Amino acid sequence: MDCAAEESEIRRALAPVAGVRGLSFQLGARIVTIDAPEALIPEALLAIRKAGFDPQPVANDGPAPGAIAPVSRGLWRLGFGLALAIAAELLAFFAPETLAFKVLGMALAAAAIGLAGLSTYKKGLAALRRGQFNINALMAVAVTGAFLIGQWPEAAMVMALYAIAELIEGRALDRARNAIKSLLDLAPDTAEVREAGGDWKEIAATEVALETIVRVKPGARVPLDGVITAGNTAINQAPVTGESIPVDKAPGDPVFAGTINDTGMIEMRVTAAANNTTLARIIDAVEKAQGSRAPTQQFVDRFAAIYTPAIFALAVAVALLTPWLMDWTWSQSLYKALVLLVIACPCALVIATPVTVVSGLAAAARRGILIKGGIYLEGAHKLKAIALDKTGTITEGKPKLVATETLAKEVSEESVLRWAAVLAGQSDHPVSKAIAQGLAKGEGDVQEFTALPGRGVRASVDGQTLVLGNHRLIEERNQCSPDIEARLAVHEAEGRSVTLLASETQVLAIFAVADTIKDSSREALTELHALGVSSVMLTGDNTATAKSIARQAGIDDARGDLLPEDKLTAIEEMQERYGLTAMTGDGINDAPALARSDMGFAMGGAGTDTAMEAADVVIMNDDLRRIPETIRLSRRTRTVLLQNIVLALGVKSVFLVLAIFGSATMWMAIFADMGASLLVIFNGLRLLRSGSKDLGK
Repeated sequence: MDCAAEESEIRRALAPVAGVRGLSFQLGARIVTIDAPEALIPEALLAIRKAGFDPQPVANDGPAPGAIAPVSRGLWRLGFGLALAIAAELLAFFAPETLAFKVLGMALAAAAIGLAGLSTYKKGLAALRRGQFNINALMAVAVTGAFLIGQWPEAAMVMALYAIAELIEGRALDRARNAIKSLLDLAPDTAEVREAGGDWKEIAATEVALETIVRVKPGARVPLDGVITAGNTAINQAPVTGESIPVDKAPGDPVFAGTINDTGMIEMRVTAAANNTTLARIIDAVEKAQGSRAPTQQFVDRFAAIYTPAIFALAVAVALLTPWLMDWTWSQSLYKALVLLVIACPCALVIATPVTVVSGLAAAARRGILIKGGIYLEGAHKLKAIALDKTGTITEGKPKLVATETLAKEVSEESVLRWAAVLAGQSDHPVSKAIAQGLAKGEGDVQEFTALPGRGVRASVDGQTLVLGNHRLIEERNQCSPDIEARLAVHEAEGRSVTLLASETQVLAIFAVADTIKDSSREALTELHALGVSSVMLTGDNTATAKSIARQAGIDDARGDLLPEDKLTAIEEMQERYGLTAMTGDGINDAPALARSDMGFAMGGAGTDTAMEAADVVIMNDDLRRIPETIRLSRRTRTVLLQNIVLALGVKSVFLVLAIFGSATMWMAIFADMGASLLVIFNGLRLLRSGSKDLGK
């Protein structure tokens, strides 16, 4: 089962089987799942066999050995069949035209056809019995007809060359399909786990239980997903995020299976089994995506369903009418009709789209972009606008101390900052934590520490009564002045959270905390605008903060104070105003808008499972620059798809004219069919080489 055409054949074969509730195809893995009562499975398998296929069972943990690449089977049969076909050709060319040599040549040709084309014949005859004119039916009729009119050497060679073309196509398709599966080899087969007594033992990664402590040495690959419990290191996360620059990791940070531990020894607590790691889920999602057909592929499938019977009808017309209209002999007419059938095989046309889509999906996954179907890969080039969540998408999602102003002249700046660090370190509030992390660690004698809900904290530090709180607290203490109000207004206009340190008599310092914009966000917005995509920020934060962040990031419009249902309404408004609209987010509150948009992008690193399930594309490293990359890849894919369709139809058209009005032979016919197929395959495979340079600005 190599392409959507054969998927359709299997669907038609199973249609008469009562009780089959549904079918699920994974063309990338050559797997079909039949949803039916167990008692009906033998009947369903028999129907598939009658259609000319050889179904093999798949184990629960994956395909049976050899099931993934059946193109490797029967290679000796193909080689022997080709040798016999060559022998038949040589015999016909050099041997005397006696009955004995003629019988020997026919025997060699029949043996060659049987060895090289048995599966094609089975599928072709099964299709003809059902009244279907597919690729295999065309080949079966053409080769049989050629043999019967005495062109048995050509019939044998055509079938052998067709089988070779099928083999090459299968291998080329496997290259695209296995581009993602090769990532599985990055995760080591074993893991070094800590036993109850404290000793370390190496066991199979598939046997490691959740919550087990695993040790990873410098230079080794991480065997499973987990959280670091001991040690510091730098991790190369390229297999998962597409970024080859190592990321610093410390206790509490997550690590992914298949990534490389560059520097230090670490211990980690396993959080996902071997078959449920982030890497395994990426591969599974891409394989499922390969089974979904893109719009162009759906069009080609519909076109081929009309094209093939039409060509068959044209061949019949050539065979029956040209002796009367063009004064050809019946033998000449029949031969040209058979040549026409071989040339017209829609193999190249049918295969033009899936190989391109699979290559595009693989190229995206290598860059840390998980696209959940060909429809999204092909459709991204049509996007006119994109809505973006703020926190965790445009910004880091973590507040940082961005500005400090000390106001007291009679107290040293060193003392003021030390007091602020001490007070901030006593609080669990995110803003206080950001201040504590932004200042040097402070020490002092803290007495009478009191939390002031909604306002801040109060305590005595080194005998000095101090408060660390918000604007409201300082106003309630009547310590605000026009100068302080003016200073606060500047920070608040920038969307910053302002905290003040005050003694009993005066304000000592102002600290501004903000969720900082990612360095990549500004570049991403510039690239999106260059691609003609408008941008709008949708956030639950206040409008002032939203507009400030939008201004700094270069976003066209910003809307604040939005609840999840408000974001949904905003998406619908954008669709009416701009056209095709994408949504980008990472939280549960973004899920409705992600689902409602024409295309949803989820941040996979910091994003919630809900957001990633609702999205159509997952950005594994939370880098917004991956979105313009996706659009550029979509445009490249669209270009290659159109090139392939023009190539396939163009080559066919030229040789169809030659077949009817010129002197095209079956040799030319099979090379035309093979050449067109290989052209579109290798053109589609070019997408596998798409990297940062190809998808750059």
